[in-house]
Amino acid sequence: MSDPSNPDERELTRRERREQELAAEARRKLPSAAAHEVASAARPEPPAAERAAAQALPEHRPAGLEDLFTPENEHRPVKRRASRAGCLIAAVIVLALLAGAGAGALWAWNTYGERIAEAMGWDGPHDYEEGEATGEATVTIAEGDTGQVISKTLHDAGVTLEEDSFYRHLIEIGDDGALQPGVYQLQQKMTSAAALAALQDPASRLENTVLITEGSFAADALANIAEATDIPLEDLQAAADDYTRFGVPAEAPSIEGFLFPATYTFDPDATADDVIQQLVDEMFERLDAQGVAPENRFEILTMAALVQRESGGEADMPKIARVFANRVDEGMLLQSDATVAYGADSTHTVWTTDEQRADASNPYNTYVHEGMPAGPIGLPGEAAIAAAISPADGDWLYFVPVNLETGETVFSSTLQEHEAAVARLQEWCRASEENAVYCE
Repeated sequence: MSDPSNPDERELTRRERREQELAAEARRKLPSAAAHEVASAARPEPPAAERAAAQALPEHRPAGLEDLFTPENEHRPVKRRASRAGCLIAAVIVLALLAGAGAGALWAWNTYGERIAEAMGWDGPHDYEEGEATGEATVTIAEGDTGQVISKTLHDAGVTLEEDSFYRHLIEIGDDGALQPGVYQLQQKMTSAAALAALQDPASRLENTVLITEGSFAADALANIAEATDIPLEDLQAAADDYTRFGVPAEAPSIEGFLFPATYTFDPDATADDVIQQLVDEMFERLDAQGVAPENRFEILTMAALVQRESGGEADMPKIARVFANRVDEGMLLQSDATVAYGADSTHTVWTTDEQRADASNPYNTYVHEGMPAGPIGLPGEAAIAAAISPADGDWLYFVPVNLETGETVFSSTLQEHEAAVARLQEWCRASEENAVYCE
């Protein structure tokens, strides 16, 4: 029995009464099991007799954090609806955090927060629900697009909920995501399963629509157009051979570089001349928009096509343009393998042999011929054109990619620095069989 005349015991009684009030308040706000957890956390350690009595009673409490998130439970499939135990544990932690419970609760959230979010369903859905699809969305699938790339394309077009929604679905069903290149008519807010079914349905593929990719070649563009339309490839090739009647300057050795890479939809009755004129006109409009005078079109496109073929990404294009401009100003050979490969009709690769690099009969061989190549070596896009017009500031004379998968490139001002970067590339090529494929 307590002694009311004892100040310490009077203080203890007031504290216990306050703790009981806090516990009662928590019980009113939470389900009974969660209220029990809060009240237990708030009470001081009971005497031994009380602990023994409590241990004799059956336990009715949710699992603890370690029970909920043990390694053997970590990899169980995540269910959409959280378990009662998981929800109660998460609720207790969140309540403690909101109440400023201190370092212990913060540790718990930092340690288990992500998994608590999954248990509570706070990570949200990763896909639209069936029946939400609406409107229209045009999606372009390029040659070689991976499942991850297509997943981002679908999200950017408003088709899927998240950037990785479609890719998650491919993983779940064991699909590699290989699809026929082309332009597809889909809807917005589709489920990933519905989007995949639509992309696999030939009826979703738009007729007379063709994608011409940046860095591809005129020959590839003509072949793609012939495949997507009823225009024979021979007619397209014959029209392209007479390129000056489309406005291409006579100093250009071919129509290469003058067909703007983009997605086109042609009229059903379009002729070979109509199609080529449309692509050339589009290129001239893009050049005009960037302030390129007609008399400078050939020069700019020659540099832009070289930059396009040599770059691993748009961010490096202005630097690459500066390297080539500096080498021309210094009277140095450009020594671009991409130009040699183009002239040797080896457009599937930028790697060249000693024999090819020594071949003076190749007018595109910048290992033996000074200055810029004989003409454009591909179809440049707007970013490459912009880089050719306005190269970055710098004194670089060399560059080399050191990771052919990511396109990471090192720029150097001295030969010694460049040779060190080349050694990095060679080391990367030898690091694995997967890397070696890029170096063939």
